[in-house]
Formats: sequence, structure tokens, C-alpha cells
Amino acid sequence: MTNKRWLFFIFSIILGIGIGLFYGWVISPVEYVDTTPDSLRIDFKADYVLMVAEIYDTEKSLPAAAERLALLGSTPPVELTTQALDFARQNGYGPADIRLIENLVFALQLGQP
Repeated sequence: MTNKRWLFFIFSIILGIGIGLFYGWVISPVEYVDTTPDSLRIDFKADYVLMVAEIYDTEKSLPAAAERLALLGSTPPVELTTQALDFARQNGYGPADIRLIENLVFALQLGQP
């Protein structure tokens, strides 16, 4: 008798998971509409700024870096990179990463695109 209960229990769990996945993936999947990069959390913005800083370190094109940073919203690139630098320092980014962001901040302060 207990074997039937266990089989029914396991079958119910598997059926519930299957129905939940079917509903979530087929019937009512999540739809992201009109989301923009400026809606990212600060940690993701800091990572994005770091990626831009890495590209800037290779290309040395300040206008291209400013254009990439403009995708994060209406915040001026200097302010955005400064916020990312503060976040990086407070959250244990490596020295090489912090140096890349510092170089970008310095270049943006001098260039003011």
C-alpha cells in the first residue's frame, strides 16, 4: 500500500513540474517590452562600463566609448563611469579592472564628449 502512495506522490510532483513548465514556456512566456539598458541594476551597469573601458583601452577612441555609454541612459558618461568606479572599489573588483575604469574616467574628464 505504501508503494502506491509513493508512486502517486512522485507522479504528482512530476506532473506538476511538467504542467508548470508547459504553462511558463508555451502558454504564458515572459515578454520583455521596451526595456532599455538604463533599467539595469548598478552592478550590471558597472560591468557594462568595465566592458566599455576594456574596449577603450584597446581602441583609444573616446567618442566611441561615449557613444557606448550613452546606451545606458541620459546620465552623462563622466558621472556614469564615476558611479561605476565607486561601485567597483566598494565591491572587490580587481586592481586591473579598477585601473581600466579609472583610465576611462580620466579620459572622459579631459575630453568631455
